Amino acid sequence: MSSVPESHRPRRPVSPLELFYDLVFVFAVSQLSHHLLEHLTWRGAAETVVLLVAVFGTWAYTSYEATLLDVHRSVTRWMIVIVMGLGLFMNAAIAHAFDDRAWAFVVPLLLILFFAGAVTALAGRTDALREHFRRTLFWMAVSAPLWIVGAAADSGPRLWWWAAAALVDLTGTWLAHPLPGRTLSGQELAFDAEHMIERLRLFFIILLGETVLTAGRVMTDAPVDVPSVLAAAGVFTALVCLWAAYFGGGEDVFTTVAVTTDPVRSVRLGVNSAYVVLAALVALAVGSELVIAHPLGHGSPTLALLLFGGPALYLAATGWFFRATAHGAWTERLLACSACVLAGVAAVWLPPLASLALLDVILIVTAVVLTRAHQNLARSLQTATNA
Repeated sequence: MSSVPESHRPRRPVSPLELFYDLVFVFAVSQLSHHLLEHLTWRGAAETVVLLVAVFGTWAYTSYEATLLDVHRSVTRWMIVIVMGLGLFMNAAIAHAFDDRAWAFVVPLLLILFFAGAVTALAGRTDALREHFRRTLFWMAVSAPLWIVGAAADSGPRLWWWAAAALVDLTGTWLAHPLPGRTLSGQELAFDAEHMIERLRLFFIILLGETVLTAGRVMTDAPVDVPSVLAAAGVFTALVCLWAAYFGGGEDVFTTVAVTTDPVRSVRLGVNSAYVVLAALVALAVGSELVIAHPLGHGSPTLALLLFGGPALYLAATGWFFRATAHGAWTERLLACSACVLAGVAAVWLPPLASLALLDVILIVTAVVLTRAHQNLARSLQTATNA
């Protein structure tokens, strides 16, 4: 069984084709936000989560596979192009997947998973890589009947079938698709961790960018008056703070941790946390739409959950990742998450514009504190590495 140490692997930049592929998921995030906005119920939220797990799972699988196979190989490029086309059809069906387009969603989803997995199982350069993706195909074969039965069922029970399928897929991703007596070890694979880190960083920017586009779309329909302008400015401020809470030195910590410990584990934890980050930004996008549309309306539990629950999830997910990998810069996130929860309770009785102002205060303080924490942590990690 052959492998190449990470230190001997060349650093490959993210290719234009990979960025082109990521743009398909800008559309997906928009569709997920639209679905939640049109179904502001607990069932609608559950449907959105199930669809999110399926959609982001295709991105995660394909991105891992492209990194492991090397995007400069022709087989990898063709795989990305074909998956991108299938993904466009799948994402177009998101809004009506629980209505009359169940098969339009499930068929491309399963084709993506089995096609990309089969390519890697056959074209992997090492025995370890080929074996791992044969195990991945086994996990996919377990969830596939659940997706198919759900598509054939009525819209009511469909949620339960698809939730079970999504749980199988999510469990496989979180555990690295183990089988009895055999699990993936990062030491067995030549893995360009920095390449995958860059993919995650750019994907985070895409997710934040889609939230900006959502706010901009609502602004075009909102009246040009002081409350609406203040609401739009408040949403923009919140998004900038969320960007700064991670990109204010946080990516330097991520890079240092990933290349100095088990690279596969570190990146896998980053991908796992990205599921929650995506859900958080979808919730915030919908909450932002409601605030901009009705800045002087009445507070509600729904708005409070979306507006403060989204940032709280974002901070909790990134805090879990930093604690599991860098062992630092997570207590600050926990405190900020707690502040969001407390403010969310108060927001039930506050006008939307006042709630947004309260959120901005919390996030501005959080961004400033985390930027300093990241800088200190990065220096400590670098010193420990050099020593």
